[in-house]
Amino acid sequence: MKNILITGGAGFIGCHVVKLFVKNHPDYKIINLDKLTYAGNLENLKEIEGYSNYEFIKGDICDIDLVKDIFEKYSIDSVIHLAAESHVDRSITNPFEFAQTNIIGTLTLLNQAKISWQDNPKDKLFYHISTDEVYGSLGDSGLFTETTHYDPKSPYSAAKASSDHFVRAYHNTFNIPVVITNCSNNYGPNQFPEKLIPLFINNIQQKKPLPVYGKGENIRDWLYVEDHAKAIDVVFHKGKVGETYNIGGFNEWKNIDLIKVICKVMDKKLCREKGESEKLITYVKDRAGHDMRYAIDATKISKELGWKPSLQFEEGIEKTIDWYLENTEWLKNIISGDYQEYYNKQYNLR
Repeated sequence: MKNILITGGAGFIGCHVVKLFVKNHPDYKIINLDKLTYAGNLENLKEIEGYSNYEFIKGDICDIDLVKDIFEKYSIDSVIHLAAESHVDRSITNPFEFAQTNIIGTLTLLNQAKISWQDNPKDKLFYHISTDEVYGSLGDSGLFTETTHYDPKSPYSAAKASSDHFVRAYHNTFNIPVVITNCSNNYGPNQFPEKLIPLFINNIQQKKPLPVYGKGENIRDWLYVEDHAKAIDVVFHKGKVGETYNIGGFNEWKNIDLIKVICKVMDKKLCREKGESEKLITYVKDRAGHDMRYAIDATKISKELGWKPSLQFEEGIEKTIDWYLENTEWLKNIISGDYQEYYNKQYNLR
């Protein structure tokens, strides 16, 4: 029996992790703490809301008193920390919000874990989910490994890098049992439509412009979100305390090539003329500090823990597109006036 606090469990990656743990581990009590900001959505968790081993709490990870109460009330022995501000564009607009959530929020959780577990750290775990963006930008070759030096380029990645450092500091200074994973770009069902893949699926449906930064030459490694959730399950149960594991999809794509694949699949799904959606591609001013290439070396988690991604991108993107086409109401319900205002301002496409 474990009592696990999962933060950010109503968000994109978080909801898949929560559903996996609730369904696959009925002896665990899962407490989902989420502030329900713009990207958090309880609709993502409808299928498990009646499970007896699941409970949702609306709240802020920066709220010291709330975090203390949760640890004490539920005898929390494990934390899977996903809650974070995660969109680079928004971090450029409001760095302070990212520092508050990603740094102070993480520190709040770590400090309560220290207080609650200091007398008996055995069988406890603070699992911190991070990003490959903390490593900076790669050239045409090479991969990020667990020993790559940190070189964050955006306020988002700087905030995540800082939170990683605090996690390691609490392990080294206070003997808190921790593990960290750094993942590549996730895609799949339930992702908020400010991110590239759901944004483009939605825009193609509506025959709206497809805003591409610069020339679309930036390269990312893509990981299907359910594969990521399975990796988190594996690391939680088999990962070595104090270690870092990189989780990647072995799946690099130039943005423009990825967009053309989405266009091709969407044309087929929507019974449109071949090449019709590509005509919507609109090149816009490049993002400030836009990293050229990320690529994860996931050899360590593969060799030591036996995890590998199950889907290639072509299969994963088709499953993703099918989900969005079958869940148009979900999309309509979360695209608020605030989001439209942000979208128009970000891409200058009024």
